[in-house]
Amino acid sequence: MSQTTLEISGMTCGHCAQHVTDELSALAGVSNINVDLHAGQTSIVTFDSNSPLSDEDIREAVSEAGDYTVESINVK
Repeated sequence: MSQTTLEISGMTCGHCAQHVTDELSALAGVSNINVDLHAGQTSIVTFDSNSPLSDEDIREAVSEAGDYTVESINVK
């Protein structure tokens, strides 16, 4: 199992956080999503996954959620 931390810009409210959570939850093996929302700044999203995910899949899921930008992806 790995833990991924994303820095995402463009999120402004709880609805934004929910949209991102919903889209990331749809990725295979993703669980325990936590959003640390900083409205108008860079928000931090962490989640666990039981299989490797490509950066492209993560960025696509966040893009599907709304007009948000993944600033960085860190996998541990």
